[in-house]
Amino acid sequence: MDCPTEETLIRKKLAGVDGVHALDFNLMQRILTVVHADGALDRIIAAIKSLDMTPEPLADGAAAAPAPAAKAVNWWLIGGAGVLAALSEFSHFAGGPLLLTAALAVAAILACGVSTYRKGWIAVRNGNLNINALMSIAVTGAVLIGQWPEAAMVMFLFNVAELIEARSLDRARNAVRGLLDLAPDTATLRQPDGTWAEVPAASLQPGGIVRVRPGERIAADGIIVNGTSAVDQSPITGESLPVEKAQDDPVFAATINTSGSFEYRVTAAAGNTTLARIIHAVEQAQGARAPTQRFIDRFSRIYTPAVVAVAAAVAVLPPLLWGQPWFDAIYRALALLIIACPCALVISTPVSIVSGLTAASRRGILIKGGVYLEEGRNLKWLALDKTGTLTHGKPVQTDLQDWDAPAQDRHPAALIAASLAARSDHPVSLAVATTAREAGSALLEVDAFTALPGRGVSGQLDGQTYHLGNRRLMRELGVSNATLDARFDELESQGKSVIALSDGSRVLALAAVADTVKPTSAQAIADLHGLGVRTLMLTGDNTPTAQAIARQVGIDEARGDQLPEDKLTAIEGKLAPDVRVGMVGDGINDAPALARADIGFAMGAAGTGTAIETADVALMDDDLRKIGTFLRLSRATHRVLVQNIALALGIKVVFLALAVTGHATLWMAVFADVGASLLVVANGLRLLRAAPASR
Repeated sequence: MDCPTEETLIRKKLAGVDGVHALDFNLMQRILTVVHADGALDRIIAAIKSLDMTPEPLADGAAAAPAPAAKAVNWWLIGGAGVLAALSEFSHFAGGPLLLTAALAVAAILACGVSTYRKGWIAVRNGNLNINALMSIAVTGAVLIGQWPEAAMVMFLFNVAELIEARSLDRARNAVRGLLDLAPDTATLRQPDGTWAEVPAASLQPGGIVRVRPGERIAADGIIVNGTSAVDQSPITGESLPVEKAQDDPVFAATINTSGSFEYRVTAAAGNTTLARIIHAVEQAQGARAPTQRFIDRFSRIYTPAVVAVAAAVAVLPPLLWGQPWFDAIYRALALLIIACPCALVISTPVSIVSGLTAASRRGILIKGGVYLEEGRNLKWLALDKTGTLTHGKPVQTDLQDWDAPAQDRHPAALIAASLAARSDHPVSLAVATTAREAGSALLEVDAFTALPGRGVSGQLDGQTYHLGNRRLMRELGVSNATLDARFDELESQGKSVIALSDGSRVLALAAVADTVKPTSAQAIADLHGLGVRTLMLTGDNTPTAQAIARQVGIDEARGDQLPEDKLTAIEGKLAPDVRVGMVGDGINDAPALARADIGFAMGAAGTGTAIETADVALMDDDLRKIGTFLRLSRATHRVLVQNIALALGIKVVFLALAVTGHATLWMAVFADVGASLLVVANGLRLLRAAPASR
């Protein structure tokens, strides 16, 4: 089941089955989803079997025999049919006996055409004129008008072309599944008695401890509990360079341990790893109809009956109205019947979409449907969150300045500030405390610690009360002045958050903290501008900070003090009938805007099941440059889609004209049908090799 011929057969057959409510076909994965009433499964299976197909229920607990293994192609039989067809042609051109020519042709048709006739009869019996029915009618018609050699050669060429097309489609179908081969079959698991044993990777369960040697692939998602190493994460995130890993860092199935040895605790069973979720998500995306595909599906429903009607008219009207020979008219009609099948046209879209989705997944970009891959090329605006998207999301201390601290104080003002900050869970305080710890400072004991919401903290050291907080707190304490305000303004204009330490009578020190910009952010924004996409930053930070970061990375427009509802309003303000807007974020507060945007991009989705399941496009690492790669891939996919539709329709139009005017042979008709299919499949597969990286 990989062609609209089979889909139409099944759809018509199940339409008359009681209890069937809805059908959803995924031809690329050969999966049919049926929504049905209780007890209808047996009737559904029986109906499909009557079409000479073997259904295999995929639902857990479904009572059905396993699907039989695919039959190997008998190339000797196909080859023999080709030899017989060629001998029939030779006998005809050499003027041999008609009986010999006919016998060789019949032998060739029987050698390779029985299955075609069987499928064609099933289609006719169910009121469907698919390619097998049309080919059977055409070959039979050629025999009846005495075109023995041509009938044999047409049947042979059709079967060879069908086999080549099936192989080509298998390549597209299995492209994503090839990722499964990246995961190892076995893993070294610690046993209850402390020994190590090699076990199947599929048997790993959360909580198990696995050891990985240098050069080995990691068998499951987990957290490192012992050891350090550099891990090649390119199969999951698309990162080109190995990432340093240490204790408490996450690792993912199918990634490669490049250097050191380490042990990790399994956090997800084999069927629930990040890799498995990626494969599942892409397979679901393959089943979703893209806009172009939906148009082609509607078009093909009109196209095939129209061409069959034209073929019937070509066979009957010229002899009746203008006295043309029946032989010539029927021959032209037979050629038209072969050309009529819309397989190339219908296959052109899913092959291109699947190839594009797979190419994206190999670069660490998970696209949740063909609609987003197609629509990505139309993005005009891209809104971006700041924290975790443009910046690292981890504030660091950038400035520390003594202000009015007495030189004879027992403890340095910086140490007092860090000791107070260590008791708070605010990101700014944590950055100050972390800097002191990394410098090797021994923090002081703080008594009577108090959090001052929206302002800062206070506490006692050696009986003296100190306050650490923002400008508002300094004003409440009465220690602020014009000089201090000017310094606050200067640092905040640089995109920094400023806090001050006071003993209640004067300011002792100032500290500034900033969420540093990722080195790749400016390059990513420049790349987006080069692609014609305008940028808007939406952040909950204050407006001076937002504008400072925007200037640093080159963003067109920046808005600060944005609550989730403000971000949503900003997205809606950019939306228009001819304007597509994207949103990039990584937090819960971005969810409304992500949902409202035409395409929502989730940053750093590796290992995050929720992001993979809910985002339109998930960037598996934190590299914003991948959005430029996505846009280029979207545009490349659109070009291939247009090329494929032009190829399929163009070839059909040319050969239909040749057939109507009597210049197309049955051979040419076969090449027009299956040759067009092969061309669009090969063209679509080019996307697998495409590497549209950011410049």
